[in-house]
Amino acid sequence: MPQVLNELLGRPLLKIYQDSDIFNFSLDSMLLASFASVGKRCKNIVDLCSGNAPIPLYLSLRTDAKIIGVEIQEYSYELAMKSVLINHKEDQISLILGNLCDIYKKIGTDCYDLVTCNPPFFKKGSACLNPNDAKVIARHEVMATLDDVIKEASILLKSGGRFAMVHRPDRLVEIIDTLKKYKLEPKRLQFVYPKVNKECNHILIEAVKEGNSGGLRVLSPLYVYNDDNKWTKEILKIYNYEEE
Repeated sequence: MPQVLNELLGRPLLKIYQDSDIFNFSLDSMLLASFASVGKRCKNIVDLCSGNAPIPLYLSLRTDAKIIGVEIQEYSYELAMKSVLINHKEDQISLILGNLCDIYKKIGTDCYDLVTCNPPFFKKGSACLNPNDAKVIARHEVMATLDDVIKEASILLKSGGRFAMVHRPDRLVEIIDTLKKYKLEPKRLQFVYPKVNKECNHILIEAVKEGNSGGLRVLSPLYVYNDDNKWTKEILKIYNYEEE
């Protein structure tokens, strides 16, 4: 399989191993890693569905917190390990190969300040899906459902800890219902649009474990492209590119 070494961000801050035949990291991951709240008191983080580790790597630029990445696919895990090593982040980032379901049995409960996840967006249900296909596993809920992800995040987090996730807007009601089911109170929400006057195609949402009911903040909308099909200044900033 053809592996390539790319810059993760605009300036040569980080490198990441990828394989375009499998599944490259996407803008979704960068949006989430930028959106998640990482305060001075944040000491330990878990990233579920880590893939080749773009979120742990990005977060390592924002915080000195210890970061654990959990990835079920062995090849993606191997790419992630290579990326952590080439960036000399092994003292901060550790990776686990395994299913996120019941990962708390390996890494502990009620002890993490932040859990992040860029999960599979699409529900299992198509008979034509190949459950052994790497792209299917990354995009469809064949190994873990939305409920599994949110339940695990709640178990991992300490009271007052935060869970941040990127997802699709058509599942927003289900997401909020499931968050509340596991005592995660939504506190920040941002809608992402490909362009002005286009429909929202992603959401960023953050919830606090055992937080007080209510108080949801809806942030300013985030637009990815200008009318000239170039990235907006907000996206350029996330990627650490300078605006032309």
